[in-house]
Amino acid sequence: MLPKPSKRGRPRTNLRQVIDAMFYVVKAGIQWRYLPADFPPWQTVYGIFRRWKLSYFWAALNDALRILVRKAQGKHRQPTAAILDSQSVKSAGHGGPVGFDAGKRIKGRKRHLLVDTLGLVLGVVVTPADTTERDGGKAVLGRVLCWLMRLRLLWVDGGYTGDAFAHWVKTLRPKLAVEVVKRSDAVQGFKVLPWRWVVERTFGWLMYHRRLVRDYERTISSAEAWIYVAMIRIQLRRLA
Repeated sequence: MLPKPSKRGRPRTNLRQVIDAMFYVVKAGIQWRYLPADFPPWQTVYGIFRRWKLSYFWAALNDALRILVRKAQGKHRQPTAAILDSQSVKSAGHGGPVGFDAGKRIKGRKRHLLVDTLGLVLGVVVTPADTTERDGGKAVLGRVLCWLMRLRLLWVDGGYTGDAFAHWVKTLRPKLAVEVVKRSDAVQGFKVLPWRWVVERTFGWLMYHRRLVRDYERTISSAEAWIYVAMIRIQLRRLA
């Protein structure tokens, strides 16, 4: 799936080394300029990262690897059920668009994730932290529902409660049912909620990558691309 080399110009840098360098950056959380000398020059690595980000190559590569992982687990290439949730993270002083999440008292950005029952990412949208769960959920679903034709059930938390969101989903996909998994007020302490733990585990996987512990990206597109890079790394390790 890697882009073919151009027939003109200088010989291309080894793309395997370039991808290894990107995995190093997302795992260690370093700045581009601190990339070790064992890898290609940081300008080359960053240029390829940016070019693939703008061409949506990272999302396409994540989709291809997810299909392979699902087949290895005996699943169909497309899921019939998915889980939707969001995560607010603090942002560094990068000057990009941010917001304040009053509920969690976090100034930064919010990651809206749609995952399958294995916890693999189906779609991601990053917004300022003051974006509501419903608006972020609409952005994710509006981006990926056009090709998730087998999807029939969507689990969400209490932040997506309301007839307006469920009606919007029905207008987009009449056969897709929205099921809200609420936390009981009578339960005290930690309680594993059905299916919602799957997306929470995915957020935990992402937090093992230091580049994603905080939001260091100036642009929204880079913030989304790094999430795809982290998931590509996770899926490649599963397939190895």
